Amino acid sequence: MSISAITKTFQLEDGRTITLETGRLAKQADGSVVVKMGDTMLIATVVSAKEPKEGQDFFPLSVDYKEKYAATGKFPGGFFKREARPSEYEILIARLVDRALRPLFPDDYMNETQVLITLISGEKDTAPDALAALAASTALTLSDIPFNGPISEVRVARINGEFKINPGIEEQEEADLDLIVAASMDNIMMVEGEMKEVSEDVMLQAIEKAHEAIKVQCQAQLELAERANVKEKREFEAMEDDEELKKDITQATYDKVYQVAKSFIQNKHERSETFKNIREEYKEKFSEEELEEKEELIHKYFGEIHKKAVRSMILDEKVRLDGRKLDEIREIWCEIDYLPSAHGSAIFTRGETQSLVTTTLGTKLDEQTIDGAVIEGTSTFMLHYNFPPFSTGEAKMMRGTSRREVGHGNLALRALKNVIPDETENPYTIRVVSDILESNGSSSMATVCGGTLSLMDAGVKITKPVSGIAMGMISDADSGKYAILSDILGDEDHLGDMDFKVTGTEDGITACQMDIKVDGLSFEVLKEALEQARKGRLHILGEMAKTITEPREDYKPQVPRIEKMFVDKEFIGAIIGPGGKTIQELQKETDTTIIIEEEGDVGVIDIFSKNKESIDRAKAMIKGIVAVPEVGEIYNGKVKSIVPFGAFIEILPGKDGLLHISEIAWKHVKNAEDYLKVGDNVEVKLIGIDQKTGKLKLSRKVLLEKPEQKN
Repeated sequence: MSISAITKTFQLEDGRTITLETGRLAKQADGSVVVKMGDTMLIATVVSAKEPKEGQDFFPLSVDYKEKYAATGKFPGGFFKREARPSEYEILIARLVDRALRPLFPDDYMNETQVLITLISGEKDTAPDALAALAASTALTLSDIPFNGPISEVRVARINGEFKINPGIEEQEEADLDLIVAASMDNIMMVEGEMKEVSEDVMLQAIEKAHEAIKVQCQAQLELAERANVKEKREFEAMEDDEELKKDITQATYDKVYQVAKSFIQNKHERSETFKNIREEYKEKFSEEELEEKEELIHKYFGEIHKKAVRSMILDEKVRLDGRKLDEIREIWCEIDYLPSAHGSAIFTRGETQSLVTTTLGTKLDEQTIDGAVIEGTSTFMLHYNFPPFSTGEAKMMRGTSRREVGHGNLALRALKNVIPDETENPYTIRVVSDILESNGSSSMATVCGGTLSLMDAGVKITKPVSGIAMGMISDADSGKYAILSDILGDEDHLGDMDFKVTGTEDGITACQMDIKVDGLSFEVLKEALEQARKGRLHILGEMAKTITEPREDYKPQVPRIEKMFVDKEFIGAIIGPGGKTIQELQKETDTTIIIEEEGDVGVIDIFSKNKESIDRAKAMIKGIVAVPEVGEIYNGKVKSIVPFGAFIEILPGKDGLLHISEIAWKHVKNAEDYLKVGDNVEVKLIGIDQKTGKLKLSRKVLLEKPEQKN
């Protein structure tokens, strides 16, 4: 028996078709859909608990993306040969979807909700990340779960000056702008991506292009839901309101909160404690029995009052919680070479945010292997971000790298990757690690700044310094007032309507990450925010330049030395030797590590050592191996063996010639050992090469003065 599916098909502007299908798979989920483009297929399911857990005061949403290796006909790596914990790539896709969906659930919906997106079929040149949010939103739209969608995400890339929606993986490599944009029919919600120093105007054009494509995808979801006769969204019990209590706490605390916000307390812990004391003071008017009943509502209402008062203060007074002007950057201090044994190190401190960043330079053996179902290859640049709990004055269990740490590290990596020189200028594998020591506002942007300083301290020839800034916004729809904030505090991020991180050089943007928490953000306001971010970025670059302006001329003494050589492919076998004997002896004799790879018709040789002298010796020996012996040339060779008819001399590494006994001296020689010993160095001349066998004929006597003939 075959079950008919309900489908909706639409096309991208280049004619590629996307199909949404429901009604056949995973029917016990609250909502499910299969999204197909070409041979790539994702299934998304969503399930939400019918009731919230008792005492639940937050929305427990989990979004996961998983790639099945069978989708592309591959086996998973590792001992167990099965999909295990999510890869960083899967985590990053899940975060993109989560950030787009989360703001669209009702504020008082507390039922546990799980969104699962799985790649079940994949083709090599289709990036599934651009379809994941479309799948998740469609599953929610088809469900009875309260959801203010639909939304979708697309990738927009600029390739050869033209924008393209959801380009192939190979095409992405040619792009100078690569963004993932999430939006509803009416509003941009999330932007993340990387660029090669593009202007703010180009970025805005890309977002507008993406939004046009997203509108088509949102409409397709609505039409599919209509065909599927989706039932109405479920009713749910919101937390009961106590209007009298709400009015009383507002009257008792609003002005106090406003005044504390206006007192410009610099230290975030002191400021937080002062706000908390206002709430605790209000609670003293209630008995223990009354508090047991009302405390949850008191905390809820006070949180709303805190948010409203702080936002109003910023809009009314045009100043910040710490007394800064709207576009003012906190004090910055930097230091490089802080860690004497690291290859490169830097401290970047901005206000109460501090990052200690290290750079480690390694060999080709240190490359990261990427082995995903669709994306595979190697990476020679890694950036890892760590956020220990002490950075915010807290004591928490450390249970491995969090999704947030993966996401922040990836943003900083995107910011810096395009200023890393290519392998001809930079033969190293690079690992940058940012350890956040203090945090109050955008530690990811501190990572970008500290990463730049650390790379320059290590001597990596980055093309230009990069800085980053986190922007925020406070707005009031009723009055039309808004305030764009540069270098936001943690409180301003939490209480604001936008978190917009922008990184770049003095010439353009290299990466961005934007989350918008309010409807109807106009492109004019976004343009203003980008311009304010540009000015802030340039200011921060100026502060960084007070510490270091360009990379060190040379690497530090503790950095392993690496040099490249290029030879014709035909010589690779000679360098390696039978069973690897030649290259092993070469490495042992010169105290180096040598890696040879074939690239087209060229052999690429990487030589690693702790000192330049060893590398020079290895290079000389390799040059000898690849050198072609020339008749008439004089060589300083080594006696390898002596035979009755002469001696074999190694004139070049791996190239022996016969010094016949008649060519040792002008006079008659009975025994070669009377003139030569194994291991002796001897000058010889190449006098001939056998055309059939290639054997080399050597002479010593032609370099000696010929004795005069006696009459």
